[in-house]
Amino acid sequence: MVDLSLQDLSRLTAVELRDALRSGELSAREATAHFLSVIEAHNKQLGAFVTVTAEQALMDAKAADNLHASLAREGRLEQLPLLHGIPTAFKDLTDVAGVPTTHGSAALEHKAAPEDGALAAALKGRGVISLGKTQVPEFGLTAYSENRVAPPSRNPHALGRSSGGSSGGSAAAVVAGLVPFAPGTDGGGSIRIPAGACGLVGLKPGRGVVPSGASAGDSAKLVVAGPLARTAADAALLMDALVPLEQAPDGGYLANVGRAAEPLKIGLSLDSPWAGTFPFGIEQEALDALAHGTKLLEEAGHSIAEAEIRYDNRYPEAFTAAWTAGVGSARIAPQREALLTPLTRTFRRRAQQRSALKVNEALGFLRQFQHDTIAQYSEWDLILMPTLAQTPRPIGWFTGGGHSGEPWPSEWAGDADEDYKRQCEYAPWSSMVNVCGLPAISVPVHTTATGLPMGIQIIGRMGSELLLLQLAAALEAR
Repeated sequence: MVDLSLQDLSRLTAVELRDALRSGELSAREATAHFLSVIEAHNKQLGAFVTVTAEQALMDAKAADNLHASLAREGRLEQLPLLHGIPTAFKDLTDVAGVPTTHGSAALEHKAAPEDGALAAALKGRGVISLGKTQVPEFGLTAYSENRVAPPSRNPHALGRSSGGSSGGSAAAVVAGLVPFAPGTDGGGSIRIPAGACGLVGLKPGRGVVPSGASAGDSAKLVVAGPLARTAADAALLMDALVPLEQAPDGGYLANVGRAAEPLKIGLSLDSPWAGTFPFGIEQEALDALAHGTKLLEEAGHSIAEAEIRYDNRYPEAFTAAWTAGVGSARIAPQREALLTPLTRTFRRRAQQRSALKVNEALGFLRQFQHDTIAQYSEWDLILMPTLAQTPRPIGWFTGGGHSGEPWPSEWAGDADEDYKRQCEYAPWSSMVNVCGLPAISVPVHTTATGLPMGIQIIGRMGSELLLLQLAAALEAR
């Protein structure tokens, strides 16, 4: 049992916190009040939260404690929800009843959501206490969480650097101990990029595994919800809450995460579908992380050899068309268009000029790309690469703004194409996994001389989420 009188609650793993809450050693109100106090103390410098819902969180915690007391009297504590009383937060693309959803955009009216979105409803049904909404890029479009709504989300390892995107605020909150773990959503790297930047375990499940992660306007079916956590076991616990029982492995993810994986054939690849359009360099720190991760996997009994993957050079144009289609149809009043960031405004204009035929052609190409790429991957049990090609980028680096945290001035005009190019060079191995619908995990394995985390990405076959978590647990142990 954890001695709660001697240990800061923020240092507990989510699994330890769950056990303390279920046993009654800790009340939901105590846990909620603690994490709210940490947010109060540290969010101003981090920019992780856009909205903090302290009053509602404490009310929900009181209701959770009343439920615990009632079930305890009746000897039915086993009926507590799986995540009873655990505080978390939702990124500001997810509707939470009674809370504005900004989508990271100053161009939208920030009205309170009338009801919970599917992801919030699913996790609240499993017992979590929502502490508020976390920072995102505008409409979740970018690999950094900076917008015109609130200060940028900063990397807790180096406050002058970005925590990534689009789940950047959630990642910053987890690594800084503002919440024990958090759900993210990933349509082109939005869980794995911030996990890599912040030194977290970030799992993008395969397409359809987490039903509540789907996005209504996602015609290419790119987006899925998954966990951001400090340990593989914490990520497994959140997966147990996200995945319907009939789709989960026997006994669940957490019960099996510590089992050793059988020896696997792993293909190491630095190939990227973006290389033809945006030739990119790989920083030595990323290569160091890959070398260290490779060594650890080989020590665990897995065989690793180079895999040469050939990607169709039409991919960048097709992916961009599919990725930005939704922003073209977003309901934005004409007089508020000028409040969009330069990148969003540029891609919105191009999306509106693109014919439905062109979009359909892009979607058809991506389906063929999925088939061709999975066929190449199938020679291997897993595909391995760095999570990111570069160390976490400075705040303002993508936009050329270099802003200190204040909203951009209206006259600021960045180069949208240079911004997008930099993102693709920073995270060249992310989006094709979403197109293929495969599961992938980012695992921290290396720290640079200046204290920045670097990770590796492992791509699995369909249905291999548990295997990926087991590998993450094995890497942690080593």
